[in-house]
Amino acid sequence: MKPARSTRRYLVHGRVQGVGFRYFVERAAQDLGLSGYVRNRADGTVEVCAGGNLDRLERLKALLAEGPRWSRVDRVEETEAPDCGGGFRITY
Repeated sequence: MKPARSTRRYLVHGRVQGVGFRYFVERAAQDLGLSGYVRNRADGTVEVCAGGNLDRLERLKALLAEGPRWSRVDRVEETEAPDCGGGFRITY
């Protein structure tokens, strides 16, 4: 049976800008074979749109909650999202 695919939008709150968070997410998502994007938002959060296997999306969410070394993640909000494109990239 083929694993279920889905697309999720994550909003990551905390000290997540200026600490390499987008590059951390880009690498993790590519390693997991997910598609989508990551970007900083004007309100200080980081937005991640990711599509792929549900198990891999759960692994990404766990990594988002940890973040890179210099970050501090206070919370990760998750919602369903429309498809966010192929490949995985940092957008501005």
